[in-house]
Parts: sequence; C-alpha cells; structure tokens
Amino acid sequence: MKPLAASAVFLAVPAAAVADVPNVVTDIAPVHSLVSMVMDGVGTPDLLIPAAVSPHGYAFRPSDARALQQADILVWVGPDLTPWLADSLASIGPDAHSLALSGMPDTILLPIRDGEVLDLSMGEDHGDHGHDEEHEDHGHDEDHGHDEHAKDEHAHDDHAEDAHGHDDHGHDEDGHDDHGHDEHAEKDAMHDDHGHDDHGHAHGGSTDPHTWLSPANALVWLDHITDELSEIDPENAATYRENAASAGARIEALKGEIASRLGDSASRGYAVYHDAFQYFETSFGLQAGQALSETDGAQPSAARAAAFRDGIESGAITCVFAEPQFADAALRSVAGDASIAVLDPIGSAFEPGPELYPAMLLAIADGIADC
Repeated sequence: MKPLAASAVFLAVPAAAVADVPNVVTDIAPVHSLVSMVMDGVGTPDLLIPAAVSPHGYAFRPSDARALQQADILVWVGPDLTPWLADSLASIGPDAHSLALSGMPDTILLPIRDGEVLDLSMGEDHGDHGHDEEHEDHGHDEDHGHDEHAKDEHAHDDHAEDAHGHDDHGHDEDGHDDHGHDEHAEKDAMHDDHGHDDHGHAHGGSTDPHTWLSPANALVWLDHITDELSEIDPENAATYRENAASAGARIEALKGEIASRLGDSASRGYAVYHDAFQYFETSFGLQAGQALSETDGAQPSAARAAAFRDGIESGAITCVFAEPQFADAALRSVAGDASIAVLDPIGSAFEPGPELYPAMLLAIADGIADC
C-alpha cells in the first residue's frame, strides 16, 4: 500500500483515521459493484471502464495507466474479456496484486457458442463434460474449494505471476461462510472443459467472457475478493468478511427474486446485439437468445444478419434488444419494423457502487419478462 506523505499526519489525527486503505482498481462496473460490497465502510474502489462503454474494444488511456501504477490490487474479469488489459499489467506496481476472477477455482465457465441461431439445447449440453464427481468435490463448504486444485490455480493469474513474480498467497481458510451456496446443480449444468487455464483473448479464446452474469460466480468471487483484500489489509479483514457474508446473502435472495420475475419466460424468443447473456440464460433456465454479433461484439457476418432477419420474419423472435455499449445501426438495419428495447449486460443505467450488480440483474430479468 502507498505510504502517507508526511509523518506529521499521525500527530494531527487519531490513528484510526489514517488507516491506509488499499487502492483497488476494477475493470467493469459489475466487478466494481461486487468489490464495493466487500469494501463497504472501509473504502471505495476505482473503476477503469465506464459502464456505457464496451470493454471489448475499450481504448486504454494514460489516466488508466496512472491508476494501475498506483494500485495495490487490480480486480478484473480476466484476459478473455479485456486482452488489452492483460497486455497492460506491466503498468501496475511491482508489489501490486492481480485478481483475474474468471480464473478463480469454482468459477463457472462456458464455451463461446457457435452458429447463427442459438437454442436451449446448446446451454443444456454443457453439463456432461466429466465434471460431475470432480466438481462436487469442490463443494461450497467453508473452505470454498481451497484445496490442492485451488492452490494450483490461485488468484495470481499467469500474467501477473510472469510480470511480477507474485507467488501463491496461501490464504487461510478461516472465516469462510458458505453464503448458503446451493448451486451445485447449476454448476453441473454450466461447467465445461474450457477450464481455468484457458487465458485466450476474446478474439481467439474459446471461453465466453461474460462470466459476471452468473450469480453463482458472483458468490464465488466474493470470497476471493475478500481473501485478497484481507491479505493486503488485515486490519479490516473482519469487516471484509462480514460484508461478504451480507453480500452473499443478498445475492442468494436476488436469485429467487429474479426467478420470480422471469415467471414463464423460459421459452420467450428474443434477440440481442451480441451474445453476452449465456450465463444469465443458463442460470435461470432460459432459452438462448439469438445474437446478431458474436461474444466480442464484432461486426455481424452476413450469415448472422440473414439468420437474425429470418427469425424475426418467422415469428421465432418476438423481442429485439439493443445494448447501450454498442451503436444500434446494424441492429436496426436487420430488425426492420420490429420494436427495439434495451438489455444491458454491464448496468450503464445505474450509479456505480454496491447497488449496481443487483439492479443490473433485475433489469435484465424485467426486460426478458416484459418481452
């Protein structure tokens, strides 16, 4: 952590008031929200990428480099979402931590979906990849999978270790509440063999990077965030753990609220600009939406545009959703007279902070339910 500028400060105010809070930098608004939940009452993390901007093609700025240089820890989704950020890890200080959430043990990972027309069977087929017995062994008990597998795949991803020599921090296992995690069935349905060591870039990797749209992943990540912050700032470890427990209980309740709001929406035929919602769909048993663009939001192919148009004309697509992070000209050109609503995977309509993550997921549920 960064030293205070002058020792005189210690004479002017009580010691508690000058506690050195970790300088935490996050990549996207949903991750910022989860970290804000854990840091509540201690400090506020910084946000690199505005929620109205797509992380896929974000232009790294000099101010971002300065933020990384001053960071004690970078908490980010991982290189599948932001390969440019992986390339910028050299900007962070030599003692800074890098926590790539999608590489954490027990994180649900799904492969990028192929083809112009997406259907529910693709989501259902992911469960049978030999992870049943093995995955159950990771169980969400008090140690949250901090076993040999977890030690092998600790928070410090390959990029951070190569650049900064960070070794495994050997987090102890005390204080891990289980948040009532009961999503083994969901994990069995969602986990695949694209594994924790797949650090391919969004344009060449095989893993769908939109991992934050699974509430089960958010629950897992709260513990990893807490572990890292507690190691950097042990004086506030008890607060971090209490906050994580409260946040976990809130997300568990949120899952039930979302399911209630979705009601009988499982078979609704909807379409989005890019294939960002697979984790949300699989979490709540929804039919896969049709996407005009692939997971990285690249310019749509002619084949995708044709399939998209056919879906609207046939009535298979009943709702079309734009996303605030992308211009909607291409979407409108193929949607014809279909009305276009908004479905936002990052939460640009909400103020960054602890309330954003729940509000974002509820807004997605409401959008699909209103379809």
